[in-house]
Amino acid sequence: MNIAIIIAGGAGHRMGQDIPKQFINVYDKPVIIYTLEGFQRHPQIDAIEVVCIDGWHEVLWAYAHQFNIAKLKWVVSGGNTGQESIRNGVFNLEGKASADDVIIIHDGIRPLVDESVLTDVIIKAHKYGNAVTSLPYNEQIFVVNTEDETTTKQYIPRETLRRVSTPQAYRFDKLDWGYHEAFEKEIGIYGSAYTNTMMVELGETLHFAAGSDKNIKLTTKDDLEMFKGYLKKDKDNWLK
Repeated sequence: MNIAIIIAGGAGHRMGQDIPKQFINVYDKPVIIYTLEGFQRHPQIDAIEVVCIDGWHEVLWAYAHQFNIAKLKWVVSGGNTGQESIRNGVFNLEGKASADDVIIIHDGIRPLVDESVLTDVIIKAHKYGNAVTSLPYNEQIFVVNTEDETTTKQYIPRETLRRVSTPQAYRFDKLDWGYHEAFEKEIGIYGSAYTNTMMVELGETLHFAAGSDKNIKLTTKDDLEMFKGYLKKDKDNWLK
C-alpha cells in the first residue's frame, strides 16, 4: 500500500495573511485541496493522511467532502516544529500501515506536484526503500571568504549538487524507526531539518527520484502569484 502524509501543520506567518496559507483560496479553491487532488487522482495512492494545524480539522474535512477527496482517511494535529508534525503523522500510522508500505511525505503548500514525479518517487521507494525528489542545481555556488565576507576564493562544482524537496518516500518500518530514533537521541530534528536530512544524519543512504521546477513551495505572496500564473497559463502547442 502507498500512503501519503500531507504536512499542513504550519501557520504560515511569512505569507502575512489572516489564515494559514494552506487554506488560502485561489480561484475558489483552497491551496490544500489543489495539493490533495494531485494525490487523489494518482492511481497508486491508496490512502491520505493530513497533519493539520489545530482548529482547522473540521474545515479540512468539510473541504475534503466538498471536493471529493475520498482517499483522505486520517487528520492528525501538527506539532511545534515541522519535524514534530511529520513525527505525529508517522506515529499515527502505527498499527495501520504495514512494514513494507511506502509512505510518501509531501508539503501541503506544494500544490503542483506532477503525476510523473509522484510515480517515480513511489517506484524508486519500492525498489530501494526510499526516494527523494531532486533536481540538478543550475546556478554557480561560491563559498564566502571567512576573512572577508565580501569576497570568495572557492566554488562548489554544481555538478556535485542536487536540490531536493517533497514528495519523498520511505518504507514505513524504516521511517517509523527513524523518528523514534531521532527524537530519543535528539538527532536531526532541529532547525530546518526534514525527513531526508534526518535520515542522512542517522546514517541512511538516500536515492534520488525525478523532480520538477513547477513543484514550487508557497511561502510568500510572490509564490502565490506564481502559482496563480501556472494555473492560468496556456501551453504552446509548437513546443516539443
